[in-house]
Amino acid sequence: MILLPHLDSFTSADTFNSRQVFVAVCLTVGGGWWYLIFGSGTKLSVTDEQVVKPVVSVYPAASRAHLEGNSSLLCVASAMFPPLVQFSWKRQKKNGGEAEELPPAEGEQLELRESGRTIAIRMVDRDDLFTYMYRCYVKHEGGTVEAQTQQVSFQSQCRVKLLCLLYTVLIVKSLVYCCGLSLLMILTNKGASTNCTHAD
Repeated sequence: MILLPHLDSFTSADTFNSRQVFVAVCLTVGGGWWYLIFGSGTKLSVTDEQVVKPVVSVYPAASRAHLEGNSSLLCVASAMFPPLVQFSWKRQKKNGGEAEELPPAEGEQLELRESGRTIAIRMVDRDDLFTYMYRCYVKHEGGTVEAQTQQVSFQSQCRVKLLCLLYTVLIVKSLVYCCGLSLLMILTNKGASTNCTHAD
């Protein structure tokens, strides 16, 4: 996408026999004249909207890759204009040290684009999540924005496990209660039908 903030003239000629549109754009930048030639697939936006930096968040994601020793990190860039962004990753040991750039993800990163946001999913070694803090850098026309993974403390892990245990106990308790009520109803109905038979 190319944004043209100072547009002096815009002309277009539409040929009626074909669907081609010819565009000549002339603009001034810093007092000089520039002429742009657009190739196929170029998206031209002439707008008065302000450039807005993205809001960036990083989340660990659960996936089937967990079973294979890998984990996924999600980097979400949203609420930006224009919507084009570029992702890169760095990691730093939790006990300090210099941040190191992750190599380009060959088949290990997936990018999803939808209205209002772009998501990058990066595969990393599961064991490295306990050793390193990962940072996602989002390069945008408004500047580069970064976010890092949230640390999951031992206490929060214990809380999650306790909540799961409590939830499981409540489900089992509900099942036992329902089974007990069903059994009581069956025995009560059976007893009532036996009494009716004796009365006849």
